[in-house]
Amino acid sequence: MSDKKRGANEPEPRPIIVKKIIVDGHGGHHGGAWKVAYADFVTAMMAFFLLMWLLGATTEKQRKGLADYFTPTLVELKMASAGSSGLFGGDSMVSKENYPTTGGQGNLAITIPRDATGTKDQGGKATRAADRAKFEAVKKELEARMARKKGMDKLRRNVRFTETREGLRIDLIDEANFAMFAMGTDRLLPQARDLVSEVAGVVRGMPNPLIVRGHTDGLPYSAGQSMNNWMLSSARAEATRKTLAASGIGNDRFARIEGVADREPFAKGNVYDPRNRRMSIILGWSQGGSSGGEEPGVDEETKAAIRERDDPARVARVEATRIDMGGTGLPAGVQLLNPTAPGTSSKPGKH
Repeated sequence: MSDKKRGANEPEPRPIIVKKIIVDGHGGHHGGAWKVAYADFVTAMMAFFLLMWLLGATTEKQRKGLADYFTPTLVELKMASAGSSGLFGGDSMVSKENYPTTGGQGNLAITIPRDATGTKDQGGKATRAADRAKFEAVKKELEARMARKKGMDKLRRNVRFTETREGLRIDLIDEANFAMFAMGTDRLLPQARDLVSEVAGVVRGMPNPLIVRGHTDGLPYSAGQSMNNWMLSSARAEATRKTLAASGIGNDRFARIEGVADREPFAKGNVYDPRNRRMSIILGWSQGGSSGGEEPGVDEETKAAIRERDDPARVARVEATRIDMGGTGLPAGVQLLNPTAPGTSSKPGKH
């Protein structure tokens, strides 16, 4: 093949060089990956023999101290321990613990003492924890008393325990087949009176203050009657207080006796549910552990406005005006467009 002619100024073509590299099959044998794995193995063996030497060179007490130091503070380790399986499902400072190690008190950030009653003063928290222990005892004792008494065991489902910021609330709840009071009155029925007496027997020996609160359902009274749900709930709270006092509760134990009508329903989706008719007997927090009944950070002006808003007399007037437009405080000269005929009621209600 003859060379092509090139011009006078055209450069001479450069030769093309092709370099071929043949890789031998022994590269894996001379690589370094196995050295990393071998180094890890040697390190693990060294740590293992060091651990075995420490186990043989230390005492039982020293090993427990080391175990406490490396114990993780996980929530799973605290389950079913220190009160978590009790009434309120939280830790109790006076309950025994069952953590994996028990090597003394150690560092408070890592381990929890076996019994916290001898530790440094925790102020209100310690008082609150002591009250929770009392509440747990109240629940167990009341359930045991009801189980022992003939005819009372079936009422256990009508008794509910709830911790609130006021204390331990014991709700005695009506149902379709059980009522605390005769319909529309403040007369305690015999079975309900026995139940209140059992509650009194449980809380009688405790110094905590008591609050008695009456509740009704949302069914209004018929027009023309002088009674309303505010008066009824207050009267029932007072009747319950008298029964508690007759069962040995001193007058100085009662902090408040109040009726809230249907404003705090048990069944929030249905104000006419019979379970909304109930009595709440609240075993309050001790003075050192009390939350004070007010939200923190609320100024005096706001507190006064809240008290005015919740004043029972004012709320009763508003409720009476809403229910019975024919009787309560209408302005002079006002005429009803649809007056109710005498002796009849425009709404169904209690009789």
